[in-house]
Amino acid sequence: MTEPTALGDLDLAALVSSRICHDIINPVSAISNGLEMIDEEPDQEMREAAMDLIRKSAFQATAKLQFARLAFGAAGSAGAEIDLRDAEKVARDFVQGSGKHEVVWQGPAVTLPKNKVKLLLNLVALGLVALPRGGTVSVEIGGTPPDATFTVRASGTKARLNDEVKALLSGGNGVEIDAHSIQPYYARRVANAAGMTLTTEAEEEAVTFKAA
Repeated sequence: MTEPTALGDLDLAALVSSRICHDIINPVSAISNGLEMIDEEPDQEMREAAMDLIRKSAFQATAKLQFARLAFGAAGSAGAEIDLRDAEKVARDFVQGSGKHEVVWQGPAVTLPKNKVKLLLNLVALGLVALPRGGTVSVEIGGTPPDATFTVRASGTKARLNDEVKALLSGGNGVEIDAHSIQPYYARRVANAAGMTLTTEAEEEAVTFKAA
């Protein structure tokens, strides 16, 4: 697939599904491994360590699924709005699950059209991608509902804006789409549906995504 603008709905659904499965397979596998340790390990200290692994992995899996529900899912009927307090909660849990990132969230406690909230959450996820060594994802929400502007700034060591991500967010052709690159492509599709324009900026140890 080399033409993002021509990606069909079935291919889009398949790649988004693959991305979600990829994100949750590790914590689910860790839960399974932890349960096996409890069944087979007689040492109480090791059993407690296995339970700790299960608790952390269950939190991560739940956080990823809740995030995917809002970022990719229907999240209500057509025309529904989403409370930004719910979006902030799932974003914080999703980012916390990585273990090396944190979120700073600045915005009003209001509802926005679901496509705008989906876009915001996808930009948060792209902020994590831009911080391979960890850092801070800062979210600023401006404007007056239902209009809104988003600024998501990823700050940290070795922050980077991948050329592929930049191209897909801008709508450029000639970029291969797979389960790893589907998120920026999907974000652009959602931005179009929400009537918003995406821009990016890269500087030393910081990447900024804007939607207006």
